[in-house]
Amino acid sequence: MSENRLEVRKTYKLLMNGAFPRSESGRTYEVVDAEGTFIANVAQASRKDLRDAVVAARAAQAKWWSQSAYNRGQVIYRLAEMAESRHDEIAEAVEVCEGVKSKEARKSVSRGIDRMVWYAGWTDKITQVFGGANPVAGPFFNFSLPVPSGVVAAIAHPALSFEGIIDMVFGPVAAGNAVVLLASTERPIPAVLLGEMSAVSDFPGGVLNILTGQVEELAPVMASHEDIDGFDVGHAPEAERAALISASAGSIKRVFEGHGNDEATAMRRMRTFIETSTVWHTKGQ
Repeated sequence: MSENRLEVRKTYKLLMNGAFPRSESGRTYEVVDAEGTFIANVAQASRKDLRDAVVAARAAQAKWWSQSAYNRGQVIYRLAEMAESRHDEIAEAVEVCEGVKSKEARKSVSRGIDRMVWYAGWTDKITQVFGGANPVAGPFFNFSLPVPSGVVAAIAHPALSFEGIIDMVFGPVAAGNAVVLLASTERPIPAVLLGEMSAVSDFPGGVLNILTGQVEELAPVMASHEDIDGFDVGHAPEAERAALISASAGSIKRVFEGHGNDEATAMRRMRTFIETSTVWHTKGQ
């Protein structure tokens, strides 16, 4: 074998409807580390790719919500198992992309996996916490039942490439939504690895869709898209956040602006992407 062989460079693709297409535009861009060293190529999603991802999410969401809460928890837990088995690979990607030490990267990945397990445990508790039986003056039962908003778009944390995306993905997913995530432009690889694992786990295709590309190109389309029901803008560029929130009002989206990763913020995120359905039922004699 020649010592002067050319390295086969990795090109990461999009995750859409459980498959890995290239961008319809054919565009890619290079991801580099903190020193400017090449890491990999990634697909640069177009506006059409975003629209296709929303179509896939819409088609998958009803099927996902129709599964029992217990089963959804099992599916999320299975993905956490897969992430645990690939802990070293994910940690190496975090270390390279974020420019942190190996020990810090491993801790960050461990926290992310632990949070996935936390959401797996929440799937069958959401109705109890966010729903309830209401007193009424009459021979009726009245129940408030939480239901998912539908399709939720999110802009990934620009720096925390793995740990920072767990809440914005699994908060809405645990509540029965489908998600279209725009990965960090500069550090997309850990998000893509998560997508690869979801595609070969029990997740129905389309429940999680991951796009890589430019925030300034795709975020305004997310905000104005009329078939996106919720938008997590907490990690959008601060200079653009107000404009994205304003554009989201045109389609009456639910918008989440939080950017912490504590449990209180996680609870608010889940609640943001839940609607309340009221059910009446007559009392038996």
